[in-house]
Amino acid sequence: MGYGNMAKMAQQLQADMAKAQEEIAAMVLEGTAGGGAVTATVNGKGEVVSITLDKDVVDPEDVEMLQDLITAAVNDGVHRVQEAAGERMARVTGGMRIPGLTG
Repeated sequence: MGYGNMAKMAQQLQADMAKAQEEIAAMVLEGTAGGGAVTATVNGKGEVVSITLDKDVVDPEDVEMLQDLITAAVNDGVHRVQEAAGERMARVTGGMRIPGLTG
């Protein structure tokens, strides 16, 4: 394989990775807790976009449980984004682990 082919392959990999990173940034996934009583919507940057609460889970006498459910839903959403991002990057890199780019 000549230098020209290697350079072309590197450029293609770089373009594919940039496209994958754009797709990851555009992702919006949901995490849930309490059987769907709490839903956290998380974008591809790992930012929480929204929190939805079932009115039945809001109990002024048990705020601690609600806090735990919100935390669990957010963590579930973040993990789903991380998994999806890792899978997307693995398609580009062919499973090669590139520090800073793959899970």
